Amino acid sequence: MKFSTAVLCAGAAAVVSAAPSKTLNRRADFCDQWGSVETGSYTVYNNLWGEANADSGSQCTGVDSLSGSTLAWHTSWSWTGGTGQVKSYANVVLSDITQKQLSAISSLPTTWKWSYTGSDLVADVAYDLFTSSTAGGDEEYEIMVWLAALGGAGPISSTGSKVATTTIGGVSFDLYSGPNGQMTVFSFVASAEAQSFSADLMDFVDYLTANQGLSTSQYIKSIGAGTEPFTGSNAVFTTTEFSVSMS
Repeated sequence: MKFSTAVLCAGAAAVVSAAPSKTLNRRADFCDQWGSVETGSYTVYNNLWGEANADSGSQCTGVDSLSGSTLAWHTSWSWTGGTGQVKSYANVVLSDITQKQLSAISSLPTTWKWSYTGSDLVADVAYDLFTSSTAGGDEEYEIMVWLAALGGAGPISSTGSKVATTTIGGVSFDLYSGPNGQMTVFSFVASAEAQSFSADLMDFVDYLTANQGLSTSQYIKSIGAGTEPFTGSNAVFTTTEFSVSMS
């Protein structure tokens, strides 16, 4: 996943414009490339960072409700062309994150319930975490947790083959790794769709520090969750329940 500075600016503007609500009902969808809305502890982004890769298409995202720390949201899209290239990453990011070293984080509990409809979908559903060796530094590691790989979507990989298999949160994941620019990307890909998932994301981090050389001195920079579409039509991705926190 790519995250533009334009998206960060849009999030900052939302902070200035209004205080986020802890409880709300459905809001109007937003369809602009870097559109976002802040609500509670989260910011929801449309994030059409790869739309130039498409021959045609569009995407709109919206918030359905927030109750306490539990968010419901959706995105709808159609994209053609640019086979094998991600068009966007509609996602929700934990807004009030404190950049801590991994060694200082005890838990990242999360719950995610979602569904997908549409035609000829090629997409993934994934958490996305970034880390850096300094609190204000550039991202060095990306940790993705794929709960679904639809229509043949696949992760970044140096070899095209999994490097390990592990079970976390009652789900079996194959682990892949490879470079993306200056970053090393670790992708845990569920062996079967996990449309209702509850786990501690630190279990994935701990696995990497124990088995793949990830340093516990790395700082966590962001925690997000959403969907990356490649191609398809009349797609509707619906999250009925999402929460994540850090302690």
